[in-house]
Amino acid sequence: MTWRTGTVTARGRTWRGAREVELHLDTPLPGPDARTDVRGLAYTTLVGDPRDGDRLLLNVSALARGLGTGGYALVVGPAATSPTPLPPDPRPGPGHLVKARYTPLQAMVLGVDEQESPHYDTLRDADDLAGLPVVVADLHSALPAVVAGARHAATIAGRPAPRVAYVMTDGGALPATFSRTVATLRDTGWLHTCITVGQAFGGDLEAVTVHTGLLAAHHVAHADLVVVTQGPGNLGTGTRWGFSGVAAGEALNAAATLGGRPVASLRVSGADARDRHLGISHHSLTAYGRVALTPADVVVPAPTPDVEALPGWGPDLTTRIRAQAPALARTPAQHRLVDVTADTSLLDALRHTPTRLSTMGRDLDADPAAFAAAAVAGTHAAHTLHTAHPTR
Repeated sequence: MTWRTGTVTARGRTWRGAREVELHLDTPLPGPDARTDVRGLAYTTLVGDPRDGDRLLLNVSALARGLGTGGYALVVGPAATSPTPLPPDPRPGPGHLVKARYTPLQAMVLGVDEQESPHYDTLRDADDLAGLPVVVADLHSALPAVVAGARHAATIAGRPAPRVAYVMTDGGALPATFSRTVATLRDTGWLHTCITVGQAFGGDLEAVTVHTGLLAAHHVAHADLVVVTQGPGNLGTGTRWGFSGVAAGEALNAAATLGGRPVASLRVSGADARDRHLGISHHSLTAYGRVALTPADVVVPAPTPDVEALPGWGPDLTTRIRAQAPALARTPAQHRLVDVTADTSLLDALRHTPTRLSTMGRDLDADPAAFAAAAVAGTHAAHTLHTAHPTR
């Protein structure tokens, strides 16, 4: 991001929620276009309506790179009255992918799939995941549990832990660095690569779409297994369609379209006070049952008696899940239901994840089914690495 401070020299056009201003920068733009007089844009509902003579803090990244669309200095807010050092200009380099586009804090990154990328030739015509298992989940909290399940399956089979890539969508937090889970999984080697797609940013690789993020996971990161979910901060409204997890169904479609092996991780809870999330959440039933249009492996946790007897589980929950799951096999997508055992060894594996397990404020002991459901999806995905993939 390229920062500047400047003074309003004139107010320009205005429309609902926005104001154009003419600005004189305290420091010229970098590069050959070293001008000091620029046009700015303020989102008045965010930063107020600037007046003549106001000193403002500005994001001039797009101007510094000479991008035509949105060629404004974006107003971040008022500048300090006394001189305050700004962050230094980024070093000149490739990359013109703009994330959090047209916002005051838009950031410019190098996309793995853009022309300036060293991987462009690899991805330019890439169109196939070659059966790569892609586990899709609703909540970010499922990520460590999916990886734990995959690693547990590999340990039991006497195989090395799979190389896992995480494709983070933009339904929750946009910066990947907001997630301490991702940082811990990366630092401990549980996660090989984080790829941020859409408006999300800050991953090891940046991509424009879920599709190119998946292709980068296969062709660039050489992942054995991919997990797709939003960043922290799921958005839900209590309505049938008003939740960010709808994108989970679209991610399954992307995986299938590209010849991957889509695996649906169910959002399950035995402790949620809201009936719509008890058992299999309506988020999973809607995203996988209505949005997903191609077949996927829907992994259903099958608890052993000692796991079912745990507080937060119980026979009623198992019965509810078994009653809800068949609806996903009767959808137009005709998903394949896969029962995978959730036993005490799987829960022990979950207890040894390097990052704290928490979903909606509940830990493993409070809601074991939530994490077991994600873990068995990872277990199944790890098993598919050594089985034939259904042809497209």
